[in-house]
Amino acid sequence: MGIHDRPYYRAGSGQPPRHPLPHGWSATVWIIALCVAVFVVDGFLPKGVEPVGSRLADGLTAAELRSLDPSNVRLQVPQQVSRDVAIGQAGYVDPASGSATLLGEVEYRVNHPLQRWGYFSTARAVYGTDPILGSTGYEVWRFITFQFLHANQTHLLFNMLTLWFFGPMVERFLGTKRYVAFYLLCGVAGALCYLLLNGLAIGGQAAFGESFRLPGLLFNDPTTPLVGASAGVFGVIMACAYLAPNAEVALFFVIPMRLGTLAYGLLGFALLAVIFGWSNAGGEAAHIGGALAGWWLIRNPAHLHGLLDFVGQYDPTSRVARARAGMRRSVGGPVGRDPGAAEVNRILDKITAQGLHSLSEDEKRTLREASRRSR
Repeated sequence: MGIHDRPYYRAGSGQPPRHPLPHGWSATVWIIALCVAVFVVDGFLPKGVEPVGSRLADGLTAAELRSLDPSNVRLQVPQQVSRDVAIGQAGYVDPASGSATLLGEVEYRVNHPLQRWGYFSTARAVYGTDPILGSTGYEVWRFITFQFLHANQTHLLFNMLTLWFFGPMVERFLGTKRYVAFYLLCGVAGALCYLLLNGLAIGGQAAFGESFRLPGLLFNDPTTPLVGASAGVFGVIMACAYLAPNAEVALFFVIPMRLGTLAYGLLGFALLAVIFGWSNAGGEAAHIGGALAGWWLIRNPAHLHGLLDFVGQYDPTSRVARARAGMRRSVGGPVGRDPGAAEVNRILDKITAQGLHSLSEDEKRTLREASRRSR
């Protein structure tokens, strides 16, 4: 095939070529396998406790607590009071007399170690403070790790089935490496949307008092955990709605509807859930962030180019890689041996980054001549 015969070079072509999935497991299957493996392994690991908040003893103020030496604060071994919560006490030991003074009650979250290390929350991923427990935050890995954790089997099953059905379409469109970047960025966007709405609520209450309320903001505790692949999955669904809006799907495996209708209906439900504070409003905020990122990135895939260059110079499934492979075959060796190959490579890179419309007439002529030489 000559260069000018490629789908993205033909006049009127509005879509890049469909990339074949790699031999073996696709990126979609690897993501599903990783999520399932994390859930199963974490389920076999013993649960532990994590302090998440405190309540000061009667008569004690935060200002008085700040005047004490934190190295002399002691936490009592907590007692589990429910499946997910344990309660303990905090005391202050006077270094001179050895006497202990009760400071307050500390609440602990009971969960598995991978959940404890990987979930996303405002207090853990960015910043949080507690009068007894002190400051937390700056754990930026949680923007990624929360995407591979799930609350229960139903949560995992729903996300993985959806990804199984819709992920391959987006992966074929973008190529494997850019698809992974797309999926992770949608998840990060979901966390950022959650963070923005929760941060605005916390800031509003700090400025205007506890009575401050504004529809659409998340007034939940900043230590509330966010887990799940849903943000990335929502991005994938929005991408599919762009690629095949008229494809027929079955909601709940029963109700037939257009894929575009399903995607924008789910987005509308998420918006209403956040505005009116319905159940799981925090999770729906993440869905909105993932969906918006998916909507943007699938229309501007050049922004994904180079994001994962540490796993290779370029995506081996991309159109640039395939064009360069064709050039290597045409000249009988590495592209560097052909004095015109460097210019062809530059032009192919430009197509990927800026689109075919960015080429000058001279650049198009260079591609046509290179294609004729390769026949």
